[in-house]
Amino acid sequence: MPLLINGERIDLSRLTGGVIRAHPHLEEKAKLLRSQPTRIVEPRGLLYVQQREYAVTTPKDGSVSILGSDDATTCHLIVLRHTGAFDLQPDDVHLVTFCVTELNDREEKDIHFPIVYGIAVNVKTAEIFPATFPEKGPDAELRSAHVLTGAKLTNIYDAKNEQLHIGPYFWRPFPHVDFWLEQDDQQILQNLSTSPLAEPPHFVSHIRSTLTFLKEHPFPSHSLFPDRKPRIYKKNEEGLWVLVCSDKIQLL
Repeated sequence: MPLLINGERIDLSRLTGGVIRAHPHLEEKAKLLRSQPTRIVEPRGLLYVQQREYAVTTPKDGSVSILGSDDATTCHLIVLRHTGAFDLQPDDVHLVTFCVTELNDREEKDIHFPIVYGIAVNVKTAEIFPATFPEKGPDAELRSAHVLTGAKLTNIYDAKNEQLHIGPYFWRPFPHVDFWLEQDDQQILQNLSTSPLAEPPHFVSHIRSTLTFLKEHPFPSHSLFPDRKPRIYKKNEEGLWVLVCSDKIQLL
């Protein structure tokens, strides 16, 4: 899966700064992305992708019109268009927009922050824009718990059937969960974040709710996935996810 810029194959061992200097148009593209106002994306038609998740769809998708993710400080958000990369196809990847490290950095009182924390892509038009998401989709705490317990990169979407699949996930009891829940906000921020000075304001409350979820479900094979089957969601007529069960449909 070679990486190319303007048709030229890039040496992946090169430092980021060298790549930027060799291809100054990348800085211009990053400026264009950074200059756009951050849009609030509502849940209608949205497929939110959490950390260590990915989703693949097409412009013909009748359920999902926006893919997005946010809260990225040291993480990277990647959008691939017209590629079979996640299906293990040997396709070339052409880098079009590159907005990371020094191209997505602002400094305030000697502290570095990302300018863009989140992005969305319109799957119909391929437009990419800075975004934030009041609702992060169904099973948010379950998915966050999966990440906190060491999740691997996981495909969460079945584009053929237009279904969101969550799990089944299994983990061991989180170590010292009671200890962490007793800590003050600063301790949680300093010890459970990779970028404690740059996290969004809701980081600590998010971690606390995830830890509480892990305490309540130390053995997900018993309490969450006794049948070892995923939780499956589909969009309803209003464009919102509903949990599809054998005997009921529940609005989320």
